[in-house]
Amino acid sequence: MLIKTEIADISTPTGVMRTYIHRPTHDQKVPAILFYSEIFQQTGPIERAARFMAGQGYAVLVPEVFHELNPIGTVLGYDDAGRDKGNADKAAKDVQDYDSDNRAMIDYLGKQSWYDGNLGAMGFCIGGHLAFRAALQPEVKSTACFYATDLHTQIIPNKPNQHSMDRLNEIKGELMMIWGKQDNHIPTAGRSLVYQQLTEANLSFTWHEFNGQHAFMRDEGERYDPQLAMTGYQLSLQMFGRTLK
Repeated sequence: MLIKTEIADISTPTGVMRTYIHRPTHDQKVPAILFYSEIFQQTGPIERAARFMAGQGYAVLVPEVFHELNPIGTVLGYDDAGRDKGNADKAAKDVQDYDSDNRAMIDYLGKQSWYDGNLGAMGFCIGGHLAFRAALQPEVKSTACFYATDLHTQIIPNKPNQHSMDRLNEIKGELMMIWGKQDNHIPTAGRSLVYQQLTEANLSFTWHEFNGQHAFMRDEGERYDPQLAMTGYQLSLQMFGRTLK
């Protein structure tokens, strides 16, 4: 499917949030996916992943997740400096500001002639957590979380009762949780804790653990696993096709 890329500078309570929109070139209404990047924002691998999903018939919105803390258009490098800056931004942003970011994108979508009203979320690394956070919004019907960091920790700052795992009762859509067993950011005990809490909350979710390292979806670097990545895309498309189309 032919796709195009547009830019929307969306107003949020904490400033303008540049959002990259990848969607089919035709004029028919399509479902949308809120697509969350790693701490590095929209790098080449994230853009390619988003465009791949758009090519399956979705409007894919990639927000600059740390827009309050960087000039518009900032992309961090996959190096020590980029990692340090991204982790500092993660620690600095109030977790509730992700909720207002999500609401701003949903409101924006509601005004677009090409949006059919069906909404999903997807993300990698911290983006997996932010996709999980987006699932708190009632409009989100299904969410694909790839190796979501910090669901099992208190690293992302939060106010009382604002940690994502404290608000499971607000998730009404379907979740898909995908993990790498060799991920040193999310140990077995951390994954087990998340599984237990999702089960106790009686959420609708599927759970997939593969022999993969952290960032196995990223098509740069030695941790990339093309076969696992294709499996991840297929699982996501099966869920989104069933819930959004």
